[in-house]
Amino acid sequence: MRSYSFRQMFRKYVTSSVVLIFATLLALIIANSQWGGIYAQFWNQPVSLSIGNFNLFSHNGTTLTVMGVINDFLMSIFFFSVGLEIKREILVGELSSLKKAMLPIIGACGGMLFPVLVFLLVCPDNELMLRGSAIPMATDIAFSLGMLSTFGRRVPLSLKVFLAALAVADDLGGIIVIALFYSSEIHIQYLVYAALLVLILIGGNLRGIRSKLFYISVGVFVWYCLLNSGIHATIAGVIVAFTIPTTLKSSTMFFVERIRRSINQFPITEAPKRSRTPALLTDEQIGLLKSIETASDHVISPLQDMEDTLHNPINYLIVPIFAFANAGIMFAGMEWNSLFSGVGLAVMLGLVIGKFAGIFTFSWLAIKSKLVNMPTGCNWKSFASVCMLGGIGFTVAMFIADLSYDSTTAVGAELLNDAKLGILAGSILSGMIGWIMLHRTLPQEAQKE
Repeated sequence: MRSYSFRQMFRKYVTSSVVLIFATLLALIIANSQWGGIYAQFWNQPVSLSIGNFNLFSHNGTTLTVMGVINDFLMSIFFFSVGLEIKREILVGELSSLKKAMLPIIGACGGMLFPVLVFLLVCPDNELMLRGSAIPMATDIAFSLGMLSTFGRRVPLSLKVFLAALAVADDLGGIIVIALFYSSEIHIQYLVYAALLVLILIGGNLRGIRSKLFYISVGVFVWYCLLNSGIHATIAGVIVAFTIPTTLKSSTMFFVERIRRSINQFPITEAPKRSRTPALLTDEQIGLLKSIETASDHVISPLQDMEDTLHNPINYLIVPIFAFANAGIMFAGMEWNSLFSGVGLAVMLGLVIGKFAGIFTFSWLAIKSKLVNMPTGCNWKSFASVCMLGGIGFTVAMFIADLSYDSTTAVGAELLNDAKLGILAGSILSGMIGWIMLHRTLPQEAQKE
């Protein structure tokens, strides 16, 4: 069962990576075309969602721009989905036991520490530049698994699971870094409000409330309070995700029996022949199907239901919109030597060298010291190849870059452009090197899963 659910998740990230690549390329093309000025100006338009004097998209009295809504609100939904995935992995997935979790967590720790060290060694000793030292910490799960998918079943399942769990642990580390180091002036009043709302959500979980509308409604106000508290608003998504129930009501079997009865009542018919006449159901058949649908809602936990429901909006709408808004690097007037100095070089080397060295070194030490076992069905060469794919950083890396440098100032905009260029270059290099290594080290025969 675990392997089947993992394969579903694997295919999900593979297909979403294609959409993400398209959105990135489209952003680069438009940003450097005759519409580049319109593209740049559009993201600075104010957005308001008001009822009377209350504006949901208001940050300490300032209305959010289109870019602000994408990076603060839509990305909160993305991190909510990440939080649901992390909670599921901790409860029943690859992070559910110490034995399962140790190798990817240890590898993720190295993969977060080494890129920062590389960034600090390469980047000039400039306080503003050094704000971006956390940018190369992140591994993009969609792109990295998408690259791994090109080898099909030549890749042992254990390596696929290792890379996915590593990326999940990596995301958790990125979330902690955002919460600790990218907060502005703290407003205690809003933090107290947010804490009270979270307690209401926890209380609802303990009291057996399974209404998704309850958690979403309260969660939106948690987001608003954190937006105005000084803690980055996206953290609200993760906090609310951890309050979502994973259990079902005690009367679950009643609904299972109801589904069985409804299915048995549905008439058995032969497969319909192709016809231009639309197939219409009777009122009784429609009622039976709706009864099955209603009962199904009671046998799926809110966490799994929300995670499944958010799959398409996150992977095919929110993340591509984020990529389209943030990946539009304008090459006009850019000096290409910026990729070989300063922030651009530091980010690129952090991803290509830092991520690989950190993941592989920490994992090697853990395996050699017998704290953990080598993933089954692989050798050190293939394991190192997968570690190389850890340097593919995009979504969270771009997000941290936006938090690091203020694009409203000339210096900040230049540094942000350099950082994004470093992310693209480092991710492409890591992907290419990792692909070549995998091509040479993986067995030619398909692996059994």
